[in-house]
Amino acid sequence: MSNSVDTSAAGATTLPTEDRLRRRTTFDDDAERYARTRPTYPAELFDAFAEATDLHAGSRALEVAPGTGQATVPMAERGWSITAVELGVQMAALARRALSAVPAADVDVVVAPFEDWPLPSEPYDAALCATAWHWLDPAVRAQKAAAALRPGGVLGVVRSHHVAGGSQEFFTLSNAIWRRYSPQDSNGSARFRLLPEEQVEPATAEFEECDAFSEVTWRGFPLEVEYSTAQFLDLISTYSQVAVLPPQNRAALLQALRALADDRFGGRITRRYLFELVLARTPLAH
Repeated sequence: MSNSVDTSAAGATTLPTEDRLRRRTTFDDDAERYARTRPTYPAELFDAFAEATDLHAGSRALEVAPGTGQATVPMAERGWSITAVELGVQMAALARRALSAVPAADVDVVVAPFEDWPLPSEPYDAALCATAWHWLDPAVRAQKAAAALRPGGVLGVVRSHHVAGGSQEFFTLSNAIWRRYSPQDSNGSARFRLLPEEQVEPATAEFEECDAFSEVTWRGFPLEVEYSTAQFLDLISTYSQVAVLPPQNRAALLQALRALADDRFGGRITRRYLFELVLARTPLAH
């Protein structure tokens, strides 16, 4: 269910429960496209996670909502013993396929909603949820993730932000297209009013206010990705707010964005991301 760089991410937690539950299943409907288009994460992010968690070969790690394995593969390459709990059947199958290329990968991909998944008796050393936290039940997610960890264990939550930079004029001009064809999306009027990365507010409050965690820190990792028009349209076709559009609106949206990219920007679009890593540690046992 990992939802890396879906522009609906910021508002997903505030969606009505029925809409959130419906939209978080859309990724499984086009899992092959998702696996093909979603970017991987900066290597420095995994270095920071490993340093904060003191994980080593054989350490037990939990991944919540791995999607098609964009974060699972680099974790498996470090030799960690991973349980990956994924909502989507097709997404899980593609994660297993990606992991088959990692020699001696020690990963168990389990198909289940994280909220309903029974915690094992042996706790994990660390847990990671990469750009899917917003699709989990906010009444359950933090406490359950903490309960899965040993005393002093660390939860890492990755969020992605589309920030100022790259082909910024393209995204500014595309606002009118989004407003026209995706009017039900409340963020459409300001979809690409992009903040400089230094103005992105760390999403630490949920963990600072949760008594299951005693220490919360934050790191940011910028990344620029260049897309051809076809690659960019492929990417946004996997976004939940695009997937739920009526077919006529979806086709018109993609055609209008294609024309803008090709006619004004030479068929090349650069997008600048800030990947945010929040690290929340459980208290040490007394």
